[in-house]
Amino acid sequence: MFEFSGCWQKDAANTKTLAFDGVFITLYSVALEKSQIVLRDHVKKAVPSTWEPAALARFIDTYGTHIIVGVKMGGKDVIYIKQQHSSTLQPADIQKRLKDMADKRFLDASGHYNLAPEQVFQSDKFEIREQRLRFASNSPSSSYAQKEDIISIYKRRGGSDNRNLSHNDWLQTVQSEPDVISMSFIPITSLLNGVPGSGFLSHAINLYLRYKPPVEELHQFLEFQLPRQWAPVFSELPLGPQRKQQSTASLQFSFMGPKLFVNITPVDVGKRPVTGLRLYLEGKRSNRLAIHLQHLSSLPKIFQLVDDPKGNFCQESHDRKYYERVYWKNYSHVCTAPIESQEELSIVTGAQLQVENHGFKNILFLRLRFSTVLGAMSIKHPEWDGSPRLAPKSGLISTLISHHFTTVQKPPPGPADVNINSAVYPGGPPIPVQAPKLLKFVDTTEITRGPQEVPGYWVVSGARLVVKKGRISLLVKYSLLTAILPDEDDIDEH
Repeated sequence: MFEFSGCWQKDAANTKTLAFDGVFITLYSVALEKSQIVLRDHVKKAVPSTWEPAALARFIDTYGTHIIVGVKMGGKDVIYIKQQHSSTLQPADIQKRLKDMADKRFLDASGHYNLAPEQVFQSDKFEIREQRLRFASNSPSSSYAQKEDIISIYKRRGGSDNRNLSHNDWLQTVQSEPDVISMSFIPITSLLNGVPGSGFLSHAINLYLRYKPPVEELHQFLEFQLPRQWAPVFSELPLGPQRKQQSTASLQFSFMGPKLFVNITPVDVGKRPVTGLRLYLEGKRSNRLAIHLQHLSSLPKIFQLVDDPKGNFCQESHDRKYYERVYWKNYSHVCTAPIESQEELSIVTGAQLQVENHGFKNILFLRLRFSTVLGAMSIKHPEWDGSPRLAPKSGLISTLISHHFTTVQKPPPGPADVNINSAVYPGGPPIPVQAPKLLKFVDTTEITRGPQEVPGYWVVSGARLVVKKGRISLLVKYSLLTAILPDEDDIDEH
């Protein structure tokens, strides 16, 4: 209806209002009796009795997710309006605009409708006309252009497919050229009551419909839909007074500034893929910097991991050009060198922060532990991801390179993510009501990729510390690896 095609979370975040108005003509309906709807035995036998991603993906690809049980025949001429997140119109304005457009299209005696040059037409027995209405009103007091962004979609189905016909003329053709204007569906799982494994299939279908991964990658996508957790676990973090200081490693960014202690304990998640990283301020006073890893609760069955002998928290020496100050030049610095394996199939399974003394300055380093995935291949060029407030590069030279030497209009704020996490602390461990003072030196944004980032099975393969506007942040490297599976023909032969 509204031309949504991506992950529902992103579509929901980018959409403010939906509305439609139109003419629906039903000539007749065809529907199945409920008592007549029964699945054939071979369909029931194809349902895997356990959580087998390959078999579940094959079932969905072969039989689909829903069954058509009724259709209505006739014609429809509808206007759909989709208000973007950036639009400043109120619901009453949208309603008035839709009424004006509908009156002009359906009530005008001539039936002609003046369309903008941006309209796109597609003829597949129905018509889609897309019109983007943008009304810019630059305000001197605003840092970015206020705009009203609406997408209007015009659809006809049934009747003549001559797009030049007026609405009144089109109405006369519906009787002779009816088409399907709506369908009734039931979930295929509603006909699988009592079939072993129907619960697993229902869960797989829900994931498929929610995140819309490519069907050819559904097997790999389902393999990665395992519970995710952070290491160390929140309950294991020391919140109360400690008899013994865990480490004396610390950073100081100015002469009278507070000390930022550093937790140098390695975080190792074992043979489980890492899907996200974050910097965190631990301790009762939130004055101890630590690194946390988000990982899958278990290893996907199609993957096999072995330790990378060259990637076990190796203390590599880096060029001094990567040493960047956080605040004052003569105080603590951060090594911003990228940490990544030379092996294309290596992924991160551990991380550690270290502090080394170089002359009169303490330098903060990031160390990573890598493991190699056997029997896999990389299917896409790796991508670097970071905090939305963070530029992809850090340092003075990088800043000058990545910014124009002219006044650049500040972009409008992006839509907030739709969060359906039912965890006790979906946004991470709770922090004090009063923001810790050291937050001005540390960006604690969680950098993660989950099922909503198509195709839904990204893994961390590298990272780097960066400094942006006096704050220590993370950039995370993500890779897409897929298992090399034998052909189905070979499986059938054996």
